[in-house]
Amino acid sequence: LGCTLFTRLPRGLGLTDEGRALLPVLSDAFSRIETVLKQFEGGRLHEVLTLGVVGTFAIGWLMPRLKRFGDTHPFVELRLRTHNNVVDLAAEGLDFAIRFGEGNWPATRNERLLDAPLTALCAPEIARRLAQPADLANETLLRSYRIDEWLGWFDAAQLEPWTVNGPVFDSSRLMVEAAMQSAGVALAPACMFARELQLGLLARPLDIDVEAGGYWLTSLKSKPLTPAMTLFRDWIVAEAAAAAPAA
Repeated sequence: LGCTLFTRLPRGLGLTDEGRALLPVLSDAFSRIETVLKQFEGGRLHEVLTLGVVGTFAIGWLMPRLKRFGDTHPFVELRLRTHNNVVDLAAEGLDFAIRFGEGNWPATRNERLLDAPLTALCAPEIARRLAQPADLANETLLRSYRIDEWLGWFDAAQLEPWTVNGPVFDSSRLMVEAAMQSAGVALAPACMFARELQLGLLARPLDIDVEAGGYWLTSLKSKPLTPAMTLFRDWIVAEAAAAAPAA
């Protein structure tokens, strides 16, 4: 370097002005090297994959299956962030997002994972009062932020629509939690609440569904797929195919 970085002191070494100037640069470089080397622990590259996922899907479908991904792909560090279906992949630094809709988000690759028809869900005590679709006129109908969904259900049930004034929720998970506590009847995808239905915490009193979209795996077209992204994509597509009802 052509300069002295250390000076000898009575009890050791000290940095010269040049050494002090170089110290933060070297510290940063060694820190970066350490971070990369840690990714090779176990003789294989570790990768981080950041996934944004709508809360209803995360709790109702992904969590019961997540251990299988970790068991088969231990070198992928999965980082989960929940959202309420409004997500900015680039701004939030997400590799993938799982969201509900029609798969028409701009500038993204969109792969449909699951159909998610909406059906009326409520507490068992309310279900006992619902012998036919028209009986819903006597109940509080809970709404998601997509507030026109009940109109589609009325049409599927061949009912004349009426004004729905129930509370509006920004999360289907929260809305169904309210329904389980007898706050009203929710319109939500039954496939995301299989556990609650099986345990008898929730009831599906009317065999009428309405198509309103599905759950999609999305990523930015501008972002090349990393090895970790490819592994996760292949895994979740296979899991979704296995979970789909037989045709």
